Amino acid sequence: MQEPKPYAITHAGRQLLSRRHFIGQTCSGLSAVALTHLLSQQGAIASDTAWKPRIDPRHPHAPRPPHQKPKAKNVLVIFCAGACSQLETWDYKPELIKRDGTPLKGGPAVTFQGPAGNLARPQYNFRPRGESGKMVSDMIPHLGAMVDDFAFVHSLTSKSNTHGPAENFLSTGFVQDGFPSIGAWLTYALGSENQNLPAFVAIPDPRGVPQASVNNWGPGFLPAVFQGTPFTANNPIENLRPPKSVSPNSDQAARELLHLINREHLKRNPQDHDLAARIASYELAARMQLSVPEISDLTTEPSHILDMYGANDTDKVKAGFARNCILARRLIEKGVRFVQLFNGAYASGGKLNWDGHQKLREQYDVHGRVMDQPAAALIRDMRSRGLLDDTLVVWCTEFGRMPMFQKGAKGRDHNPGGFTAVLTGAGVKSGVSHGKTDELGFKAVEDVLSIHDLNATILHLLGLDHERLTYRHNGFDRRLTDVHGHVINPVLA
Repeated sequence: MQEPKPYAITHAGRQLLSRRHFIGQTCSGLSAVALTHLLSQQGAIASDTAWKPRIDPRHPHAPRPPHQKPKAKNVLVIFCAGACSQLETWDYKPELIKRDGTPLKGGPAVTFQGPAGNLARPQYNFRPRGESGKMVSDMIPHLGAMVDDFAFVHSLTSKSNTHGPAENFLSTGFVQDGFPSIGAWLTYALGSENQNLPAFVAIPDPRGVPQASVNNWGPGFLPAVFQGTPFTANNPIENLRPPKSVSPNSDQAARELLHLINREHLKRNPQDHDLAARIASYELAARMQLSVPEISDLTTEPSHILDMYGANDTDKVKAGFARNCILARRLIEKGVRFVQLFNGAYASGGKLNWDGHQKLREQYDVHGRVMDQPAAALIRDMRSRGLLDDTLVVWCTEFGRMPMFQKGAKGRDHNPGGFTAVLTGAGVKSGVSHGKTDELGFKAVEDVLSIHDLNATILHLLGLDHERLTYRHNGFDRRLTDVHGHVINPVLA
């Protein structure tokens, strides 16, 4: 009979595990687990549920491949801060016109800011636009003329009826502070096609920053190198130019010497990733000394382009927003991965943004004029230049507004229960509407969607699976979409 192996015993013809064999196998198994973890952290292996981009800390914005073939390479988000009313823009409700001035039966007695008044008809007339006949408000005639190019999502919902947390939710997928913005997630995953400009640019409104401020373009727990860089056409990045006392030749010589010293240090300390990322940021800032002033200089734009956008308008706010729209187009042209263009600033009783509580019609006359022509010109200009072949454009706001006026006022209160986003460009089906609110525009009732679904769709169009794009933080594999989200396939080409 054959002698049993020294690490095993036999019973009834079967080989059983000995103590020595058990300990040996356990040690090698734990070593394999540790090795797998290390390889996973370095991006050397992948799983079906988690994915980590391979980032060179010396070149953190170098372009990286997505999960699958993308439909879009860049994203432009037009963010109407203050909660632009769906009932005065895109969501036509003839029943609301019929029931104007009557109470909403079974509706809330009190909404966010106080007692609810009677139902109020849309404050602008709606008319059919384009070949599709989509009904759109007279407040936005320039954008309305382009409806055949748009896909409408009419059934979005939010988790908050407060501006700051709702802006957080739209931009980061969470109502709390401290989470990465969608632009940070995208640049973390994909890098950028342009190494002389920030990968992610936020363009605040001429009237000020939005309510949640830097949360909208912050990195959260992602490496700080992926945060957005805020600047406008009229206010380029501060402290970018060298002092006048430093000549260009001296500045260039100092940079070359610093570059040499940094490279030598990295050779000796190849694992110092924090230093490598800091060096990369400083070197990008040095390159931006030339690239940002050039891209912000709109004097090279033809006069007919400036006029098309409204950049010479006598209304300084409209002209400022128009110039920001031109800046956004130029950034996309240069390969900037994510551009977040804000229309509207912080909470101000509706004076500086779309928060129309008291005097909605009076204030929307101003805001509509500021937004409509420049935003429409931006989309039209990008299409004529072929930029929409590779760029996804999203028009959005943090939540909607109620179908009734507030009691004693001529404005609408906050409504996270149903509102609209608009998509166009790369990978988007044209001339379609998806989802519905009820007959009064009060709540989403058909194909109800969340911001998580919108963000999952944006990631999908850029070739990213929202369930696989994760980052380990405090023991959790965090996602932009948390544990939710589905791609909105009916609006995709």
